[in-house]
Amino acid sequence: MTEFTPLASLVGGMMIGLSAVLLMLWEGRIAGISGIAGRLLPPYRDGAFLSRFGFVVGLVAAPLAMIAISGIEVSQTVSSNIPLMIAAGLLVGFGSVWGNGCTSGHGVCGLSRLSARSIVATGVFMATAIVTVFLVRHVIGA
Repeated sequence: MTEFTPLASLVGGMMIGLSAVLLMLWEGRIAGISGIAGRLLPPYRDGAFLSRFGFVVGLVAAPLAMIAISGIEVSQTVSSNIPLMIAAGLLVGFGSVWGNGCTSGHGVCGLSRLSARSIVATGVFMATAIVTVFLVRHVIGA
């Protein structure tokens, strides 16, 4: 089971929203992780490599900063099932390309701009997540 953490969730959500607003303000770009990470690879079309690299480094550094500041361990669970991880990575990559973005781009930035495409995409993400959690907890995990 997961632990309900309303204060940490509120602060985290505010930080995500603030970073999305600042990226849009300073760079004129949507804070979609798949797009930012994808544009770290060649061919380079603009001079924003360092800001993209910094954004991704910040994603990796955030849990380390949390541990350093609070002393509280950040726990993550990653499957040891390699074929499952490969399939999941391919599905996420395919979905991001097919849906023209990922959950952060559509769910955080697209919804705030009232983008119809993002509203549909986020509905599909959420429905898929609900079905997946139900299956894992009640059908497959039983």
